[in-house]
Amino acid sequence: MKTSDFDYDLPQEFIAQTPIEPRDASRLMVLERSSGKIEHCRFHELGRFMKAGDVLVVNQTRVIPARVYGQKIPTGGKIELLLLRKKDELTWEALVGGKGMKAGKRLLIEGRMRAEITALLDGARRLVQFEAPVEGLLQQVGRMPLPPYIYTRLDDPERYQTVFAHQPGSAAAPTAGLHFTPQMIARLEGQGVRLVTVTLHIGLDTFAPVQEESPERHPIHTEWCQVSEEAAETINRTCQAGGRVIAVGTTSVRTLETAAVLPEAGHYLEKRVQAYEGPTSLYILPGYSFRVVDRLVTNFHLPRSTLIMLVSAFASREQILRAYEVAKKEGYRFYSFGDAMLIL
Repeated sequence: MKTSDFDYDLPQEFIAQTPIEPRDASRLMVLERSSGKIEHCRFHELGRFMKAGDVLVVNQTRVIPARVYGQKIPTGGKIELLLLRKKDELTWEALVGGKGMKAGKRLLIEGRMRAEITALLDGARRLVQFEAPVEGLLQQVGRMPLPPYIYTRLDDPERYQTVFAHQPGSAAAPTAGLHFTPQMIARLEGQGVRLVTVTLHIGLDTFAPVQEESPERHPIHTEWCQVSEEAAETINRTCQAGGRVIAVGTTSVRTLETAAVLPEAGHYLEKRVQAYEGPTSLYILPGYSFRVVDRLVTNFHLPRSTLIMLVSAFASREQILRAYEVAKKEGYRFYSFGDAMLIL
């Protein structure tokens, strides 16, 4: 298996720059793994492929307005910070733009709050310690960190949040969830589909292409996730009753599979998850045996990314690459603000 096996050509015009209105009017490609059949519909038709007793698992993380600007002290040179991950009450891992960003460098953020670089990490990453908790400042003046392939201004920042986004902590949105509306969720629940929320806070590493020739050598990023006792109980009851677990997005997949209860050697174990809170560095490549997820709602992903590798593990590399070629021929929109795929 080579990283180049997950490459494909995507002209710039296929990359969606703005979201569709309303959210559930986006297109939906349905891929049936058993036959390879492809069907084209709209996202609001998702309920056609679900039945009473199924459970829909969504990621309730909320993107924080994590991009801020400031000056070096005492020179006044301009700097830019993109906060990635909270380490403690005052310290964040951040991408820092500016020259001479060494440990000990003092900063003034947005003319209001002092901070100091306390450690150098890889590349432009730094540990930054603020003089006070920074969350309030972010809510006042922080900018939404859109993905690097989106160049068009987003007039409504809430369009880069899902309608079930409640737990702040992500540097990027769980984009498969952007297609849902409250009305659509109500319709699904009305037909007997349960909605369960989990949390995984997404870092910008999700956009990083795999550089190594062999995917196995890629250092997978670690993210924080949570499956509550209530969520685990609902999912397990669903599995015991013969219902299907439909994960919305690759982040929900990684969260569920991280919380999966593993069988003991030589023993069969029913499909089950346990409550979990903590880090996950689960790296899903073709050959992985899924323990919990039965169906997957996802978007169309970047070439050579860990995300296209994950969906290629759920279907197959050949099916996914063929589906992407069909999507291009049919004029689908790709990436964060693009169309969706349901893998059965």
